[in-house]
Amino acid sequence: DMDAIGKAIEEAKAEGAKPSLIIITTQIGFGCIAKQGKASAHGEPLGEENVRLTKENLGFPADKTFHVPDQVRDYMNQRKKCLKDYETEWNKLWKSYAEKYPDKAAEWDKWHSTAIPGEFMESDEFWKFEEKAVATRVASNEVQNRISALLPNLIGGSADLAPSTKTLIKGREDFLAGNFSGSNMHFGVREHAMAAIVNGMALHGGLLAFASTFFVFSDYMKAAMRLSSIMELPVLYILTHDSIGVGEDGPTHEPIEQLAALRSIPGFTVFRPADGKETAAGWYTALKNKNGPTALVLTRQNLPYISETGREAVKGAYILLDPEKQTPDIILIASGSETYLALNAGKVLKEKGIAARVVSMPSWEIFDSQTEEYREKVLPKAVRARLAIEAGSPQGWHKYTGLDGDMICMDSFGLSGTAESLFKHFGFTVENIVEKALKLLNKQ
Repeated sequence: DMDAIGKAIEEAKAEGAKPSLIIITTQIGFGCIAKQGKASAHGEPLGEENVRLTKENLGFPADKTFHVPDQVRDYMNQRKKCLKDYETEWNKLWKSYAEKYPDKAAEWDKWHSTAIPGEFMESDEFWKFEEKAVATRVASNEVQNRISALLPNLIGGSADLAPSTKTLIKGREDFLAGNFSGSNMHFGVREHAMAAIVNGMALHGGLLAFASTFFVFSDYMKAAMRLSSIMELPVLYILTHDSIGVGEDGPTHEPIEQLAALRSIPGFTVFRPADGKETAAGWYTALKNKNGPTALVLTRQNLPYISETGREAVKGAYILLDPEKQTPDIILIASGSETYLALNAGKVLKEKGIAARVVSMPSWEIFDSQTEEYREKVLPKAVRARLAIEAGSPQGWHKYTGLDGDMICMDSFGLSGTAESLFKHFGFTVENIVEKALKLLNKQ
């Protein structure tokens, strides 16, 4: 009953204080006498005979494979004309507004172009961090607040975890009933709805939307994150507490397979930085990515300042340590909190006379998009001794380690304990990396 549905929608629009729910009772397979109201109407083809009978039952010509009734054509032609009139009216209104308020019109255009502070992101200030240990979630918030003044349309929040994910925008109010000028959103403990909401904001345009939660809870919003990719939406996901480094919360809160899961989504960029400078590179990457979502995967625990990291992180992978000889004996590849361990292990190997290269790889997707020449420069095919180090599932790392390489990854769930004790227990130590590297070289 179109009239009843229209009336219900108008009543919902008129209700300004609370949500409305319109329930329409339908029957699956309506019109197909043999399958109407049955699960088979959804899970099986109707079949040629049932299609013919259904057409007859609904008043469609049974002899036509494809048919659009005149009533539908007339309605659509009427809608097209109506919408064309709306467009003409809007363009006239916009032209008048732009002439009367040129500054406001320019601001509107800037917001809807999702312009980014390009000049600032190329400056030393954007990339500069104190030489001290800091969690990448904290570094992320520092970057976020550096650029927020230049991005008035940056808006988002967390699933009631902002103090933990470090995503509050300083100097901005909360987005609340009665205060729609705020930029900090409190989505409540409903991750899937949060991701769906930021998708809607990105689809509307004019806003740079982000969502945040603990990395392990990305499982709850995977379907909506997948839709971010399908629709090529520039949504930013800030996902913290990224590994067994979560510590005392135990295996339920320690991500293992989540990195592999997000990396498996087509068009989804995953960026797991090793320190503040690489975190800045993650933000740089996310803001420049107009054709799909980006996830920043960040630590809870403090990570050492790494003097060797820098802007080359925007290439997805780059060389931190290189031997004097042109071709290294072995390549150590790491991401996130394991990068400084790999770097220190590479220095120990160098002292032992082994030509070790250390590669930081915060983003597989970005590295894979580089030229073949650059990828060969970082990971030369001639070097078959490769060791990947990452506190997550080994799934996918074979692409970079090859048949002759090895991995130090997680093939089990975590445990409850301090980050330091868990990293030691599961072999994420300089000593174990060196030992594995030496064994790998002895096999060559």
